[in-house]
Amino acid sequence: MATITPRAAEDGTGTGLTRAVAGLPPVSFFLVSAIFHYLGPSLAVLLFAHIAALGVMWLRIASAAVVFAVWRRPWRLAGRLDRRQRVMLVALGGVLAGMNALFYLAVARLPLATVGAIEFLGSIVLAALGARTRRNAAALALTVAGVAALTAIRVMGRPLGFLFAFGNCAGFTLYVILGHRVANTRVTGATGGRGDGEAVAAGIDQLGAAMLIAAVGAVPAGLAAALPAFTHPAWLAWGIGVGVCSSVIPYVADQLAMARLPRASFALMLALLPAFAAITGAVVLGQIPTGRDLAGIVLVIAGVAIHRTDAGRPEGPAAGTPLRCRWQKPARR
Repeated sequence: MATITPRAAEDGTGTGLTRAVAGLPPVSFFLVSAIFHYLGPSLAVLLFAHIAALGVMWLRIASAAVVFAVWRRPWRLAGRLDRRQRVMLVALGGVLAGMNALFYLAVARLPLATVGAIEFLGSIVLAALGARTRRNAAALALTVAGVAALTAIRVMGRPLGFLFAFGNCAGFTLYVILGHRVANTRVTGATGGRGDGEAVAAGIDQLGAAMLIAAVGAVPAGLAAALPAFTHPAWLAWGIGVGVCSSVIPYVADQLAMARLPRASFALMLALLPAFAAITGAVVLGQIPTGRDLAGIVLVIAGVAIHRTDAGRPEGPAAGTPLRCRWQKPARR
């Protein structure tokens, strides 16, 4: 894979980012992501009363793309990416557009907690690939049981909603795979000693580029439905807030977590998402969880709590070493 050297020294983002994240555990970034992952969509569900689901989807992606463009200027990486990396960013952009469209079509028909539980199912496979100890296998079993309790699927009731939810599940799994690759892009440059910070900055820059691609790709599906927001400033501001809460804060937090966690560990932590979906749905949307839902939440949290990486190995790369995803073969670098 070709080397990327973002010009972190031009705006100080590499140094500032390194200082900001160096002392924080990777789990903290995931918790931020988990909180906003469903806070934004819950606000979007409330906006459905004024804007169609696909219109809200486009407002979310487009506003996030504008934020990334102003903040990161991701086009600066264009000349430094090889063909394979450009294809990967186009693929990630397509996944972001499709995943968000399917997600909003699903939450317009099903409770947020149900969609959140289904969204996690694909990640079970990713976590299973890394469950090589009895402890991790037990953690995986607990999380699967918790998700099953939270889902309580009644497919015959709203089949179209579940079709969208499972489509979103497939898209979310691809997002985890591609996002992890982006987050673990190896970075070298002339600013020695800040390799980890530069890798994180490069991952966020690539995420910004993918978001721009997603905004363009989602135009045919969502722009027309989003037009009413441009004549109502309050609705437009609401849509921008959804984008910041749904696609800027959580996706950046994902990059920070993915850069320092093995893919299997990150995938298993995604088991927390159904729990956060249930809590957020109850607080914001009044979708009160049942006793079965609460039991599922407890099982999910227990599974995440007992999970651990290989004994004696750190959660992320050691300081000063290139970031590399453990599931990738060194020969492919």
